[in-house]
Amino acid sequence: MSLVNFRDPAALTDPDGLWMRSGALFRSAQPFPAADRATVDQLHAHGIRTVVDLRGDTESDPADWAAAEAAGIAVVAARIDPASDTLTAAMRTMTTAADLGAFYLLMAESAPEAVTAAVEAAARPGGTLLHCAAGKDRTGLTTALLLDLLGVPAEAIAADYVRTTAALPEIFAGLADRHREALNDASAGELAVPPPLLEAPGGAMAAFLTLVGSRHGGTAAFLASCGVGAATLDAFRAKAAAEVAAC
Repeated sequence: MSLVNFRDPAALTDPDGLWMRSGALFRSAQPFPAADRATVDQLHAHGIRTVVDLRGDTESDPADWAAAEAAGIAVVAARIDPASDTLTAAMRTMTTAADLGAFYLLMAESAPEAVTAAVEAAARPGGTLLHCAAGKDRTGLTTALLLDLLGVPAEAIAADYVRTTAALPEIFAGLADRHREALNDASAGELAVPPPLLEAPGGAMAAFLTLVGSRHGGTAAFLASCGVGAATLDAFRAKAAAEVAAC
């Protein structure tokens, strides 16, 4: 089955190739139910040689990408687990898009090794696919950091993030089969997840990028604090930056 919420951010975010090269970086939801021949064909058709799985241990299954690995595609585990006490507390008080943006920064700050692993994988030759469960939150923040490194304007990064909105019904249907707790169960009379997490509001991504700048001095400085080396940042820019931007 083809991947849901699959796209190359460059295709719509930067169609004139001002900041990034098409074919370097992709994003999607997790495979539903697992990667098969059609999924592998999709990856090969786009030149994807590395898949970065941002899900936590309890969300993933070795069978999810077995077909891709058998076809020679590398799969890198970069676990960002949203179930820590700090993140759970932030989730309980989340009511606005700005709160969601702050939550994204907390997730990134809570998993520096995963952020580093994801950026190192994105710097590898060939196309790199980032995904989490929905391809919205962890995928969104990681993609945003990488696009910001390339100089993509914040409003364009937010616009790419918002594009996930159209795929949310299909995503939630797929998640319901494996992660029913990811959806609000109205019959139970309880809110399992705050409303902003069930949406893709542009304000969340704008808030996230603003906080990265105000609290960490920008994306490059934040990634360095996570453990990403200067050589990795240079390698990613050399691979993914538009030729005009790299000159």
